[in-house]
Amino acid sequence: MTKQQQLDQFFSKESAWKDSINHLRHLALSTEVEETYKWQFPTYTLNGKNVFALAQFKDWYGIWFFQGVFLSDPRGVLTNAQEGKTKAMRHWKFDEVGKLPDKDIIFYMEEAIQNQRDGKVVPPTKKVTTGHKPLILPEYLEKALKKDSSLSAAFDSLSQAKKRGYADYIASAKQESTKRKRLEKIVPHILAGKSVAAIYGGK
Repeated sequence: MTKQQQLDQFFSKESAWKDSINHLRHLALSTEVEETYKWQFPTYTLNGKNVFALAQFKDWYGIWFFQGVFLSDPRGVLTNAQEGKTKAMRHWKFDEVGKLPDKDIIFYMEEAIQNQRDGKVVPPTKKVTTGHKPLILPEYLEKALKKDSSLSAAFDSLSQAKKRGYADYIASAKQESTKRKRLEKIVPHILAGKSVAAIYGGK
């Protein structure tokens, strides 16, 4: 399935938030970002760098700002996925159907774009291993972390046990296609500061 087909599938999915998430898409595309599809979510980039993404779940929908920590947040609406853990990403969540504050949303999006242009990025921290057994990252996961500073920062903030769980989940896949699919599954959970158990409904 192409990225465009994945985008079409995401935005045509029947849900309580269908009209609202499509409206957010309209606002996003009114800015200068490019639309793509990563980790099962519409993602918007500037010069190949992730700026924000749109997400929808059972209880809420909204915007993920990859470097949201740098946003001025005049409305005070941004939340941290996991206080004390997540360093850069911030969420603006909506849980009601109705008119959205378009001007404010555009302001946040454009500020995020300008911050990316200005190079405001939380640098990834070096991986620290503890205990006698070193953490060995499978190639698929290691490459993904090197390509995406936001993902790398989120991964570094996880506990050693959570890191090892994700590494083992990827490494245990036998087929290349399975490894790739598993990587797509775990990315949003890493960004949310959760463990690999979240894939199966855990935390």
